[in-house]
Amino acid sequence: MNFLLAFLFGGTICALGQIVLDKSKLTQADLMVILVVLGSLISTFGFYEPLTRIFGAGAMAPVSNFGHILTQGVIQGFNRAGFLGALEGGLSQAAAVLGAAIVFGFGIGFLFRPKG
Repeated sequence: MNFLLAFLFGGTICALGQIVLDKSKLTQADLMVILVVLGSLISTFGFYEPLTRIFGAGAMAPVSNFGHILTQGVIQGFNRAGFLGALEGGLSQAAAVLGAAIVFGFGIGFLFRPKG
């Protein structure tokens, strides 16, 4: 049942994203930013954590989870150390994701030449 719920939730997000791309003039980058901001807003109001408990990887795999991770880091950092903690909280919480993106992006860029 966990696999089915994860597939349905993650698949719904992907399907809705594809519909938005097909029916609007938004680019993939625009949609990615919108999903990160939506994930952050949903997390701010406390609804993202229950989604991850119910749908598991289906809620943790989409890019909206990045917004959730950043937001939770900012909230925890602020609760721990005030305003400066809020600034470092999001980055420290998402450091692994950011580091992986940089390393993999550099590696792929090094191995393949972009088309001009």
